[in-house]
Amino acid sequence: MCAEPPCWDVCVVGTGYVGLPLAIMLARAGRMVLGVDLQEGLVRAINEGRLPFPEPSMADELARPEVRARLRASTSPAPAAAFVLAVPTPLDPRRRVADLSALEAAARSLVPHLRAGNLVVVESTVPPGTCREVVAPILEESGLRVGRDLHLAHCPERILPGDVMYEIVHNDRIIGGVTPQATRCARELYASFVRGQLLETDDLTAELCKLMENTYRDVNIALANELAAVAETLGVDPLRAIQLANRHPRVHILKPGIGTGGHCIPIDPWFIHQVDPDHARLIETARRVNDEVPARIAAKIRRAVADLRAPRLALVGVTYKPDVADCRESPALRILDLLREDGYDAVAYDPVAPGYPWPDDGLVGVARGADCLVVLVEHSSVRRELEEREPDVLAALRCPRILRFYQQVREEPAPWQVVPARGALRAEDGR
Repeated sequence: MCAEPPCWDVCVVGTGYVGLPLAIMLARAGRMVLGVDLQEGLVRAINEGRLPFPEPSMADELARPEVRARLRASTSPAPAAAFVLAVPTPLDPRRRVADLSALEAAARSLVPHLRAGNLVVVESTVPPGTCREVVAPILEESGLRVGRDLHLAHCPERILPGDVMYEIVHNDRIIGGVTPQATRCARELYASFVRGQLLETDDLTAELCKLMENTYRDVNIALANELAAVAETLGVDPLRAIQLANRHPRVHILKPGIGTGGHCIPIDPWFIHQVDPDHARLIETARRVNDEVPARIAAKIRRAVADLRAPRLALVGVTYKPDVADCRESPALRILDLLREDGYDAVAYDPVAPGYPWPDDGLVGVARGADCLVVLVEHSSVRRELEEREPDVLAALRCPRILRFYQQVREEPAPWQVVPARGALRAEDGR
C-alpha cells in the first residue's frame, strides 16, 4: 500500500453486487477490510457471514474462515489506507443524466477519515470527468490536495451477476489514476487478487472506457431488436433471418429480446450522451429503440389474446436475464406493469427470483387456470420443463396458448408474429 494503515487496510463504501465481492477478495488476499453500507440489515448479514442477495459462488467465499476473520461491516467509515467507493449511480429518469447523490455522499463521508497518502478508488460507473470534477473537490474539503496528498483513481468494475467471483478475479481491469502515482497505488491494490491484466491509463479514459463497453453492447442489441421488428412486419421469422445473415463471415447480429435490463446497459449509454449529446446521436437512438421494446412485446401479448374475454395471463420470468435472480431494470417487469395498467389479469412467476413464488408442480401449476402462458425470461429450468412437459402445460391452460419470445428458430410463424394480410403489410395476430 502507499500509506501505512491506521486501522483498516481497505474501507469499501457500498457492499452490494460490486462492493461486497471486492471486499471479500481483498480479505481473502490478506487485507483487513471494512465494508460500509447504510442498510443495517445488509451490514448485519455480512457480519453474521450471510450473503444478503442470491449469488452462490459469493456465499461460498464469504463463508471462508480467513474472509470472516478479516472482513467486518459497519454503517460508517473508519480510517484506512485505501478507500473504495462502490455505490449506485442510477439514472435520473426524467433528465436522463446520472444521479451522483449517493457517490457524493459516500465521498463526503470519507472526509473526516482522510490522511495524507491515502488512496481513494471510484468503482462506481460514472460520466467522464466525475473523478476530477465531482469526487476530487469533495475529498479536498479535508484540507488535503488530490494529486499531492491524496491518490485518486477510477477502476471500473467488470463483473457479471451469476458468475461474479470468477469474473472479478479473471477479467482484465482498467486502472486509471488522476496521476501516474495514483495509478501505481491502485494497481498495487488490485494486483493482490486480480489474475487478469491490469491496464494502466488515466481516470478520464477509464471512465469513458467503461461506458463504451456497455454502449457497444446496447447499440448492437438495438440493431437486433430493430431488425426483428422489420422482419415481423414483413412476415419473416426474425431468428431464422438473423441466423442466415450471420452465415456471412463478417456479420454477427445478436439475438433480439424483450428489452435490455440490468444495472449497466440501460443506464451507461446515457452517461456518454450526458457529456456530449451532439456527438452521441446514434447512442441516443439505440437507447430509445431498446426502451421501446417492452411496449412492443406487451402489444404482441395483447394481440395474441384479443379474442378472449378477460383473459388471465401467467407470465414466467421477471429477472433481467436468464438464470440470475437480479431484477434490476428488468424489461419483464416493465411488460408486467404495462399489461396491468391496461387492465389485464396478469400474474408473474419465477423459479429463480425471490418474491415470485414458483409452484411445487412447476409450469403445470403456473398454467393451471390461466388462458395464456407467456414465457418472458427462459431460465434453463423453464426451458427444460417446456421440452419435457409441454403437453401437460397446455392441458392445464384454459385456452392452450404458450408465447415464447425469441427463444428458438421456428419453421412457421407463431401466433404472436406479424404476417401479411389482405394484400398489405400490417400488424396482425396471426390467428
